[in-house]
Amino acid sequence: MITLSLAEIAEVVGGRMHDIPDASAEVTGPVVRDSREAGPGSLFVAFVGERVDGHDFAAQVVEAGAVAVLGSRPVGVPAIVVEDVQAALGALARRVVRRLGTTLVALTGSAGKTSTKDLIAQVLRRKAPTVFTPGSMNNEVGLPLTALTATGETRFLVLEMGARGIGHIRYLCELTPPRIGLVLNVGSAHIGEFGGREQIAQAKGELVEALPPAEEGGVAVLNADDPLVRAMASRTKAKVLLFGESDEADVSAENVRLTDTGQPSFRLHTPSGASDVTMRLYGEHHVSNALAAAAVAHELGMSADEIATALSEAGSLSRWRMEVTERPDGVTVVNDAYNANPESMKAALRALAAMGKGRRTWAVLGKMAELGDEALAEHDAVGRLAVRLNVSKLVAVGGREARWLQLGAYNEGSWGEESVHVSDAQAAVDLLRSELRPGDVVLVKASRSVGLESVATALLETGAEGEVAAR
Repeated sequence: MITLSLAEIAEVVGGRMHDIPDASAEVTGPVVRDSREAGPGSLFVAFVGERVDGHDFAAQVVEAGAVAVLGSRPVGVPAIVVEDVQAALGALARRVVRRLGTTLVALTGSAGKTSTKDLIAQVLRRKAPTVFTPGSMNNEVGLPLTALTATGETRFLVLEMGARGIGHIRYLCELTPPRIGLVLNVGSAHIGEFGGREQIAQAKGELVEALPPAEEGGVAVLNADDPLVRAMASRTKAKVLLFGESDEADVSAENVRLTDTGQPSFRLHTPSGASDVTMRLYGEHHVSNALAAAAVAHELGMSADEIATALSEAGSLSRWRMEVTERPDGVTVVNDAYNANPESMKAALRALAAMGKGRRTWAVLGKMAELGDEALAEHDAVGRLAVRLNVSKLVAVGGREARWLQLGAYNEGSWGEESVHVSDAQAAVDLLRSELRPGDVVLVKASRSVGLESVATALLETGAEGEVAAR
């Protein structure tokens, strides 16, 4: 981050300095919460977790070169002590972002946030230095930590914003005020926590409410194909830019098709021109993500050709999101096990069907969490879709929700051995090891808590006779 003295930091966060021999000592390195990342010039933020207390590592991080600790109690080494460490971290991020004057792009949505954030970052960094959220660090801790990695050379700061309830995104926008706000969609993710799609829309729309007016450069980038997102135009004074398939969309795609390997290809249209795109990512759902990224890039001055080239060369930057790996024996493993909701699960199944034309396809699926009263219907619908897409075999992994997946497949006409329920990940691995044949395509997907990435890992280890070719 930009250089700040310990005295300045203490003033910003409202903290008291303890055991600091020189208040003019400067933090010139990163702000970190993991003691292993501490180094010369860094500031270590000590959180008290359920199993680990960061304060216990104070001496270790100072020995590694950290200038001080930001914590909730004195620790016998240079420290700035505050009542609320999380609030202090947010206050520090707010001060740094405002001092930098960087163009801040924030995005939210029920599905596709991380993939779209990765696309935006890969497009924008062709134009100027860009800092963006690593993985899914999109909450009250991860977001300010990301913002604090920006430097005086950073031109664009791209931040993913998650929400678990009303007011969360409003708070994140107070920490890091965006100039451009992107809302992808309003789906079923976390519907059990929110209580309904309207409540989800209310929460996601806090992003566009936080934007500056159009005359001050504020831009709301909205999905024209999602009625709940399109309606957010009335909640902002910012300029509105629409993307999607709708005739009203300012940024759109035509001649959309999937290649033989399941990668989307289309003609990109922006207000500044049109150009052809063939993506390296898998699945037609990435077209909407690409259009969202293109709308942001267009607003920041990139031409249609520049955007198309960047989108065509962009890859996946985050783990376990449609990671496609081919084993030496020709079995293709699609690891999309980072998380799951009804929209992303259906998109992944369609991608599997496209990738598996002429080949046997396996859908290894588990629980979608936080769906509340919609859980039974949504799991049933996913099981039915697997049958409609002619997925060769559904392997439902886990407890009650997995049985609902299999029941949906059965009720849609999947009898015999076309669908099977297994108790856990190891049982799924044992089944697949015994039945997979060269050329098969296997999708692995569930909510993060299920841990199905272990299935993908085991399958790749099974086929690792020689070097695995990752696409």
